Amino acid sequence: MTTNPLHTPVLLDRCLELLAPALERPGAVMIDATLGLGGHAEAFLQRFPEMHLVGLDRDTDALRLTGERLAPYADRIDLVHTIYDRIPEVLEELGIDEVSAILFDLGVSSMQLDRAERGFAYSQDAPLDMRMDPTAELTAARVIAEYDESELRRIFYEYGEEKLAPRYASRIVQRRAEAPLRTSAELVEVLIAATPAAVQRAGHPAKRVFQALRIEVNQELVAVERAIPAALDALEVGGRIVVLAYQSLEDRIVKRVLAARSRSTAPRGLPVELPEHRPEFALLVRGAELASEDEKALNSRAAPVRLRAAERLRGAA
Repeated sequence: MTTNPLHTPVLLDRCLELLAPALERPGAVMIDATLGLGGHAEAFLQRFPEMHLVGLDRDTDALRLTGERLAPYADRIDLVHTIYDRIPEVLEELGIDEVSAILFDLGVSSMQLDRAERGFAYSQDAPLDMRMDPTAELTAARVIAEYDESELRRIFYEYGEEKLAPRYASRIVQRRAEAPLRTSAELVEVLIAATPAAVQRAGHPAKRVFQALRIEVNQELVAVERAIPAALDALEVGGRIVVLAYQSLEDRIVKRVLAARSRSTAPRGLPVELPEHRPEFALLVRGAELASEDEKALNSRAAPVRLRAAERLRGAA
């Protein structure tokens, strides 16, 4: 299978293996909810020649490049500029009632990380942008300039799990009073200056703050909270879902939703489990699967991945 040299799909073989039973049936429809540069999508289209793909992405640049890459499959794909929590609306617009498989590859894409001008990487100087959708209004620069100290402290705590959130928020507010912070290098300078030497030795001071800003700008956790239940509802009986998450906040949401939908709702003490109380889904992997050492060596971006998967057992009551 060919893959774009700009992007090595994470856990590609495992995703193919887990979703294959749902896609080998005639008329199968798959949603790639995070299309990116199309590495996963291309492999699925090659492997399942009768499958139809609905590819979603909020990044217009990614959609353009992937549209070119998937041109040989133009009669079997629908590419949609949208965020993945709009799965129900997209399916309604396309006249699709239910789907066979759904793949989520959450987080920032390879292209977004690799293009310095997008502002996602603290190691490269660029405008403080961090928008996954270039047409959206909110940027990291606006968050830094307009949020008050308590709001900055909150997002650094909640989305970055940053223990130094109060110190960082305070220093940012002090600095922006002197001059606006417009670039990643300017923000990194403030964060490093506010970080004790002992803490700096434990890791880059900007890592968690940049994660928090990215999540806030793109409302990632809010979108995941809405998207996973909507995706499960869109699956046909026998349909399967695979979710790749790269940070614990997203993975906790996925874990919680899948756990709730894969256990019985029968009241305690009920002598017989009624059909409507049986689990809607069965988990396909124990806990969260991690990438193998070989995969990590081949693709460093697989290092933090957590894979979860489930199969639909029955329709909603």
